[in-house]
Amino acid sequence: MSSLSLGPKDGDTAGIEKPLSYNAQKPSSAVDVSVQRILEALPEPIYMTDARGRITFYNSAAVEMWGVRPEIGRSEFCGSWKLYWPDGTPLPHDECPMATVLKEGRAKRGLEAVAERPDGTRIPFLAFPTPLFDEAGNLTGAVNMLVDLTERTIVDETAQRFSAIVESSDDAIIAKDLKGTIISWNRGAERLFGYTAAEIIGKPITILIPLDRHNEEPDILARIRRGERIDHYETIRRRKDGTLVEISLSVSPIRSRDGRVIGASKIARDITERKRAEELQHLLIREMDHRVKNLFALASSLVSLSARSADTPAELASTVRDRLNALAQAHALTVPSTSEASGRTEQSTTLHRLIETILAPYHTGLDSPQPRAVVTGPDIPIGGAAVTSFALLLHEFATNAAKYGALSVAEGVLNISCREEADRFILTWTERDGPPVDRQADGDGFGTLLGKATVRNQLGGEIVRVWKPEGLSIRLAVARDRLGA
Repeated sequence: MSSLSLGPKDGDTAGIEKPLSYNAQKPSSAVDVSVQRILEALPEPIYMTDARGRITFYNSAAVEMWGVRPEIGRSEFCGSWKLYWPDGTPLPHDECPMATVLKEGRAKRGLEAVAERPDGTRIPFLAFPTPLFDEAGNLTGAVNMLVDLTERTIVDETAQRFSAIVESSDDAIIAKDLKGTIISWNRGAERLFGYTAAEIIGKPITILIPLDRHNEEPDILARIRRGERIDHYETIRRRKDGTLVEISLSVSPIRSRDGRVIGASKIARDITERKRAEELQHLLIREMDHRVKNLFALASSLVSLSARSADTPAELASTVRDRLNALAQAHALTVPSTSEASGRTEQSTTLHRLIETILAPYHTGLDSPQPRAVVTGPDIPIGGAAVTSFALLLHEFATNAAKYGALSVAEGVLNISCREEADRFILTWTERDGPPVDRQADGDGFGTLLGKATVRNQLGGEIVRVWKPEGLSIRLAVARDRLGA
């Protein structure tokens, strides 16, 4: 019997471990039975060739990886059906790691390649080919061990996909150890907090926490050590520039392979816009509640005041309906033309537009030789409660004119002039070409009560009526700072 050795040629030992050796009955073509049993039992693919590269032995693990059984003594260099380099370039069998080792006579460690099975499945692997020499130093063959990288590749691809997801996430994703030191920082965190990964990795997480909230971190770490998860915890954090940001925080334990908690991952989402939207919603609800209450109060006042001058239920119903309709028309002028809630402000209209709206039902048509009402002078914006007050006053003026004054006849005309006078605004309502005027006062009617309650109290002004033979003249003076726009 002769002795075989695994290693380099004599005198060529650079980078090679001490040679291994075993005895074989037929060193040129066969493996000792006891050695064969050992190689067969190993979970890694192992095969051998002679000095020309013809396969002389392979174990079951090699067959499983290759998906095919090579022919002993005829198949060369590698038992796989096809070979590729890691980049997908075809790799001829006579250029594979085993062939290179046989040509150079020295071992190779961890060469990467890809084997393709007949069914098309590709298996990435590492090759560890080692030349075999006899006692005289002659090359007799080589042995190769293959390490299947499929699982590692899957893990690597999964890790790469996960890393890509983390990096592309709009949310801030941060990892820290159990001491609260930041160990991972994605681009979302950089956008939200202003720190780059290089600036903040290795720093304590408390750098992001306002001083008045530092007590939150010990509680979070304690819960993480117990293996608990924290979902949607709303809090406030500090950016690099010192500004505060409202966030929703989710924290999960990071575990080692043996299940120990070794850190925590945090996902922080900026909820500033959501909070603003909620605040705006609450503001709108409060505003709507306030306005609805005011509307009911106003409707109640209209009914009470109208009842004093109405002779019949039908007259009362008609009067109240007309006055509420006038208010509805005025309110329509203040409704925003868009549905954008953000940046919503109190809407306003102008006095001229309000006058035109209130008097629109009294126009005689396009073929009229002259307009029923002529408005002159500067226009002014009005908003808030002033719109309601002016709408009621103008409605009363127009209703009385339609019953008794210039609007009760086809040829009657209204002149409405506006002018500014220091801190007051003056509106003069003049009727002409109507029926003869014999009415001198409206006593305790709606108009008088409205003038006292609205003009004096709400608009900070005064109203004066003068019944002239040619028609009624009304002078309305209000404080400019009460116009509410």
